[in-house]
Amino acid sequence: MTKAPHVTPWSDSVPPTRATLWQLMASEGLAPYAWSNGAYDIYSAHSHGYDKVIYVVQGSITFGLPELNQSFTLKAGDRLDLPAGVVHNASVGAEGVVCLEGHK
Repeated sequence: MTKAPHVTPWSDSVPPTRATLWQLMASEGLAPYAWSNGAYDIYSAHSHGYDKVIYVVQGSITFGLPELNQSFTLKAGDRLDLPAGVVHNASVGAEGVVCLEGHK
């Protein structure tokens, strides 16, 4: 059975900087890289053969888990731990999104 994705909301009232998130990921041994999308961009359902960690730097993105009929929206500072093999889709919010991603 595949592990479930886990969302960790940013707990501070002030959103983190890109440098702060980069350091958090590096401290876990991850090699982060940045990616971004424009407003309302869509990713169709797919999965990956590796575990990934995503932090939202700015904007928002909604991930859907079609096999579980669930979705969740991430905003600045929020973290997604997405295990290998989890089928997911995504839609970017109105302000676009900038993320840092690292693979485990």
